[in-house]
Amino acid sequence: MPKHYDTIVIGAGIAGCCTAFTLQQKGQNVLLIDRSATPATGGSGAAGAFVSPKIGKGSPLQTLTNEAFHFAKDFYLRHFPDYFHQTGVIRIPKDEEDALKFKVYEPHNNAQYTWVEKAELEAFGIQNSEKSFLFEEAGVCDAPELCTAISKEVPFQQFNVDQLSFDGQNWQLLNAERLTLNAKHIVLSTGYENTLFDMRYMAVKGTWGSRGDYESSLDLKVSMHKSISVSANVKGIIKIGATHVKGKEPCVACDGEPLKGLFETASTMVDTSDFKLKETFCGMRAGSKDYFPLAGRVIDVPYMLETYPKIVRGAKPALTHLDNLFICNGVGGRGFVFAPLMAEWLADLIVNKKEMDKRVTPDRLFLKWCRKL
Repeated sequence: MPKHYDTIVIGAGIAGCCTAFTLQQKGQNVLLIDRSATPATGGSGAAGAFVSPKIGKGSPLQTLTNEAFHFAKDFYLRHFPDYFHQTGVIRIPKDEEDALKFKVYEPHNNAQYTWVEKAELEAFGIQNSEKSFLFEEAGVCDAPELCTAISKEVPFQQFNVDQLSFDGQNWQLLNAERLTLNAKHIVLSTGYENTLFDMRYMAVKGTWGSRGDYESSLDLKVSMHKSISVSANVKGIIKIGATHVKGKEPCVACDGEPLKGLFETASTMVDTSDFKLKETFCGMRAGSKDYFPLAGRVIDVPYMLETYPKIVRGAKPALTHLDNLFICNGVGGRGFVFAPLMAEWLADLIVNKKEMDKRVTPDRLFLKWCRKL
């Protein structure tokens, strides 16, 4: 394995895996690294990994999410079809009040969908439901298996970065054993944790997610989301999950039983009488303050604050970025929707110098953060 790379991607969740894969597809010599020997040991591994549109009144976030949905669906079907199951996803109103909103949402559905009546839902085996949207092109990924499959398509190495330094041309990565790696570009896909640079302005926060994989003979052919997600039966497994607890000590909130509430809710949706828990997955899913992904260059925060002290009082100088340092992060509970498109856009920036879509660049958050200092 060569010791110098065009780009090293730090973090082997779905964002990092997609970024490394896409960069390699564009001709780069890439290395994907993670502190764990196994990809997707954090929030990505615990994800329900639904790939479906967002419903709503046509907000900018909904528009971006649905752009990403179409891209992700095609990406997985083209490159990793064994790990994306196009089961369709039914979006079910939470209650009668929520059901009234679905008519308002309808004009803003830009993915193929059909209305599903209560009787049809019951025929699917779905209980206590209102008239719902069925997105037939949507589906669910095998989260850790997909990340592992992607990581096998690129050079992957366990490496816990202790220090990063830049010599004006290249980055050097150092671990606790004093081993080094070198690359022209670095992409940070480290999830909700970061100790390598001052990225406070991005306000990346973790939301605890849990998923249970249950063995079942229930003939559930379609996936669904109400207040939680329940997947179709794929190879004898039905997945129940949600992104549901904010805070640094989520195990205190769930009292050591992360699936208790989820299973009780699922039992009101489908017949869970023969469900047998096979495995539990928990992890932090990294999201941004405004719920948009974070993909693009990283601002040199110390330089900006020292050079432009009036920035904290509303000055708007041109932004200075750290050379050849990028981020692909903050994809939140829709990580398997956002990751392929963010990887494509970021790879175009790195390889082809094509500017990032302003909706996702972290620059959008910097000046407002400075004014709060």
